[in-house]
Amino acid sequence: MHPHKPTGIQGGQRNHKFLDGARIDPTPIAGAMTVKQLIDGTFQAYNAARLREACQLFTNKMLEPDVTVGMTLTGALTPAGLGMSALIPLLQNGFVDWMISTGANLYHDTHYGIGLSMHRGNPQTSDVVLRDHGVVRIYDIFFDYDVLLSTDAFFREVITAPEFQSTMSTAEFHYKVGKYVHAREEVLGQGRKSLLAAAYECGVPIYTSSPGDSSIGMNVAAKALEGNKLAFDVSRDVNETAALVLAAKRGGGKSGIFILGGGSPKNFALQTEPQIQEVLGIEEKGHDYFMQFTDARPDTGGLSGATASEAVSWGKVDPDKLPDALACYVDSTVALPLLTAYAIESHAPRPLKRLYDQREAAMTALMDEYKKSGRMAETPAKSS
Repeated sequence: MHPHKPTGIQGGQRNHKFLDGARIDPTPIAGAMTVKQLIDGTFQAYNAARLREACQLFTNKMLEPDVTVGMTLTGALTPAGLGMSALIPLLQNGFVDWMISTGANLYHDTHYGIGLSMHRGNPQTSDVVLRDHGVVRIYDIFFDYDVLLSTDAFFREVITAPEFQSTMSTAEFHYKVGKYVHAREEVLGQGRKSLLAAAYECGVPIYTSSPGDSSIGMNVAAKALEGNKLAFDVSRDVNETAALVLAAKRGGGKSGIFILGGGSPKNFALQTEPQIQEVLGIEEKGHDYFMQFTDARPDTGGLSGATASEAVSWGKVDPDKLPDALACYVDSTVALPLLTAYAIESHAPRPLKRLYDQREAAMTALMDEYKKSGRMAETPAKSS
């Protein structure tokens, strides 16, 4: 047989394993198509295909009852209204079980919860002119400077309450703040607009990997100068997030991480597995599902936390589950609403796991396994 002669010819085409993917034969776009029909039928290649694969991975695998889904949030997404349009529906449908967010997203989320407004604007407007008129800009989002002052005043008043006069995890802090924002929304009668309020209502713990790096942290620091006792226990955050992941695995389930952007929240979510394996010495294999929306690149150092395959080398992602790990190089503000609509259309709501209420039990189980691992140092004897 000639070495270059095509084999397995059928209908004028070769038939082998590299051509076993679905034929590119998109459905003509019509006005009555649903989001699922649009994505499944027309997102055929390039990053459109990655978004289709992300939607299918999320709804077909990550939303199975035994999967605990953690989400990370970076970039100015809540100011753009994505808390109301996408994140809150995901929480309410039981599609996200715990979160790590930048403090900035939670601070700007609070504007909406306490009845303040942000507006569409022209990013070409002179910032000098905007400053003269007391208008603050986040690219094409404009709002009055008084929005910042009013939100600062809200946080300063809230954190003087007796229940905040102690050291606590950021999850506990956000849950307690969410209770106040929830109450304000009820008084205003405006419906659910705040992610913090929705997380409180749904029992979804929200952590911040760098709590001092936002206006919330700045106001906490200011009140500390006045003697306020609120402080964040970042070590508790590290151990508590690891405990939630371990509890998901030890309960016979799986762990999935859904990353919006990158940055510190991404690494904070993924480091839960190295914390379990490398630091605490507890036997584990890594997250089962990894999904990221990003516009960064690894070769410039911009893709914080790097790729899913690189994460395998750190023990962050289970090497046996690498086919269920993907990065979609798409703007989160475009991809997230599409994925949310796809998931709600395709999958029934899941019962809320209410992981906030399970933190103590998860920490106890983590401590038990840490003791058994042999990594825990013995308590030094007191000198006589």
